[in-house]
Amino acid sequence: MTRCLGVGVKLVAVLAATMAITAAPAAANHSWGGYHWARTASPFPVNLGDDVSSGWDSYLRAASADWSLDRAPGAPSTTIPNPLNSTVVTGSTTGSKCRPRSGRVEVCNAAYGNNGWLGLASVWASGTHITQATVKLNDTYYNTPTYNTPAWRQSVTCQEIGHAFGLDHQSEDRNVNMGTCMDYYGVPNLRPNPHDYDQLALIYTHRDSTTTIGASAASAGARRGLKRAKDDSVWVEDLGGGKKRYVWVVWTDHVLPHGAPAED
Repeated sequence: MTRCLGVGVKLVAVLAATMAITAAPAAANHSWGGYHWARTASPFPVNLGDDVSSGWDSYLRAASADWSLDRAPGAPSTTIPNPLNSTVVTGSTTGSKCRPRSGRVEVCNAAYGNNGWLGLASVWASGTHITQATVKLNDTYYNTPTYNTPAWRQSVTCQEIGHAFGLDHQSEDRNVNMGTCMDYYGVPNLRPNPHDYDQLALIYTHRDSTTTIGASAASAGARRGLKRAKDDSVWVEDLGGGKKRYVWVVWTDHVLPHGAPAED
């Protein structure tokens, strides 16, 4: 009888752990339309090209480390492990143009001008598969007292890289603090929160038959003009043949509406 009871207790414990793992990501609902990097294995790497100046290096590396954590700090051990690992590698582009490179994310900074934005994430996709991305950080504003702070630099770097992995904002209300760099709270948050890791786990639960990680075929396409994708924080450019470029914008004041972002 005691042996049967012990087996029953163990079975209940296993079922409880399984239910916790299954339920853990349920609260996350900020996938960006199902867009994701195609990959055949998990966990999988996404390289971040270091095209930033020395003053930005620590923020890029901190964001890469945060997005590569197995789970959010303090999250229970039953949380599904983060399927994504990012590594900072030597950049492949120079100058303000921040040219994309297939199969990776290039991260750049330059004085892009008084055009209203702190950061841009441009994400190319074929169908729902992300093929390449760039992140631009606008030194025109980061050289001013308002935005030349570690908090603003870290928060925007974290958010734009998060978009390049397939995440939407958790909130665009300046008065709502979600405790993540993926919100628009008036005081910048520095890193992801548990829901961000939960959402990554949901996005990358399945595996693909092909991969866009490190792919060799460039897919930038000709410029055709940006149109609103859902609001003034997301714009889209139809490149033809099922390919699109999405541009995520962190505006300096987070007040909508704005026109299409001037990028260079």
